[in-house]
Amino acid sequence: MRYALVGYTGRMGAEIIPLFESRGHELVMKVDENGEEALGTPRVVLDFSRPSALASTVRICRECSSALVLGTTGLSTSDGESLRGLSSLVPVVYSPNFGVGINILSMILSDYSEILAGWDAEIVETHHDKKVDAPSGTALALMDALGRRCPAHSIRLGNLPGDHSVHLANSDELMTFTHRTINRGVLARGALLAAEFAASADSGYYNFQDVLRSLK
Repeated sequence: MRYALVGYTGRMGAEIIPLFESRGHELVMKVDENGEEALGTPRVVLDFSRPSALASTVRICRECSSALVLGTTGLSTSDGESLRGLSSLVPVVYSPNFGVGINILSMILSDYSEILAGWDAEIVETHHDKKVDAPSGTALALMDALGRRCPAHSIRLGNLPGDHSVHLANSDELMTFTHRTINRGVLARGALLAAEFAASADSGYYNFQDVLRSLK
């Protein structure tokens, strides 16, 4: 699979490039704030950079008819509309988090959201001190799984990849679901699954849970 990587000099780029190479996938386009270096036409574009890069990413996908795997958080409403428009032409896989475990947690919360509707809920999320958006996109996705907004507490420390805890309580019980990302390798492995899915998918808008369901 020939692929492009937007933000290839970033933290995720350092994880994605060697993993994809080990699976025989070829990096044919590198993109960062300094410009583009193209050696071929990508089948899939991966973007784990910043919202400001999205317009360029969408342009590349349109010009090359490339599928998109997007992990950027902090997107605006207009960004979402742009992605929906692109998905009418090519496959778009968007997720604020490509970890398998955190997406399984979202699926569990979604499955039981009606039963938990009367419970109090709060989320605590911790990320590295360079992360800009707060609450995290993953915290917002967990709220979507619950079917409601709830208080979210954001902590920014050191180089932590990401911890999320969902606390649920009624007058008699307390439940806490916690997911910890130990290293960014798990996110790169999720991106690999998403890219391989997108390379053969029909045009449309997908999330990482769709990718996981396709593995059954």
